[in-house]
Amino acid sequence: MNHSGASEAIQNDRRDTHPSFEPRVAAASLSGQSDANWAKGALPHVGVAFLGGIALDEPTREAARELVERDRDEFLPADPFDWIDEQLASLAGEPLLPAVNVRAATPDPVARAAEICADYGAVLEVNAHCRQPELCASGTGETLLRDPDRLVTYVEAASAAGATVSVKVRAELDGVDLPHVARRADAAGAGVLHVDAMDTESIVANVVNETDAFVIANNEVRDEASVREYLEYGADAVSVGRPSTEPAVLERVRTATAQWFDAEHVAP
Repeated sequence: MNHSGASEAIQNDRRDTHPSFEPRVAAASLSGQSDANWAKGALPHVGVAFLGGIALDEPTREAARELVERDRDEFLPADPFDWIDEQLASLAGEPLLPAVNVRAATPDPVARAAEICADYGAVLEVNAHCRQPELCASGTGETLLRDPDRLVTYVEAASAAGATVSVKVRAELDGVDLPHVARRADAAGAGVLHVDAMDTESIVANVVNETDAFVIANNEVRDEASVREYLEYGADAVSVGRPSTEPAVLERVRTATAQWFDAEHVAP
C-alpha cells in the first residue's frame, strides 16, 4: 500500500491508532538529549518529537549505567515514570505531538509508560532499534527484532493501555526479515513504524507495502534530496536524528516535506 497522499486522505484510510501531525517531520530520540526542552527547541519545524529513549526497569537501567561509564549520554532519573510524566506535562499546550521512546526487558513497564502517554495524548514508542551490546543483553533494542513474538507482546501491552503505539526499527540486521517483523507489529496494534533505513533506503517501500501503519522514515534526512527519496518510497513522514538541534537543517527538511505534500504527490 502506497501511503503518500494528503492528510485528509490518510485519515480516511487509516485506523484510529494512526497519528495526525503537521508538519510531517519528526525529531527522533537521541539518548540523554531528547527531553522537553529539546523538543521545544525543534519547533516550529517538527510535528512530533520522540523523547528518550528512557530505560524503564532495572535490567535496562543497569545497561544505561554501563553505557554512561563509557561516556554515552543516557537519561537515568530516579524514577523513569515520573520523568515521563514531568516531560509530557512540560509539553502540554505546545503545537506538536509528543512521543516517548522506551526500553524495557519485559512488557509490563511498557504498559505502565503507555498509560502515562495515553493520559497526555502522547505516542508510546517501543525501542526495537538500539544496537549497543549492553542494551541488547538486557533484552531491549534490536534484540526484539530477532524475537517478533516478544515484540508483539510489547506492542499489545502498550496498545491495551490506550496509547498510540510506535515501534522504532532498524534495517540491515542479519537474519531479520524487517517487512515481516513490521507486519507482525502492525497486526499487534502498532499504528506507527519508525524505520531507520541505515544504508538501504528502499527498505521503506518494503515496509510500506507490507503494512497499513503510518511509516516514518529515518536516517540521513538532511535536505530536499533525502526527503524526496523517502517520500517517493511511500513514507508518510520523515524524521531527523542528530541534526535535530540544528534549525537550518530542520527548516530545509520541513520545507521539502511541505512542498512534496502540497504538490502533485497527493491523493486525488
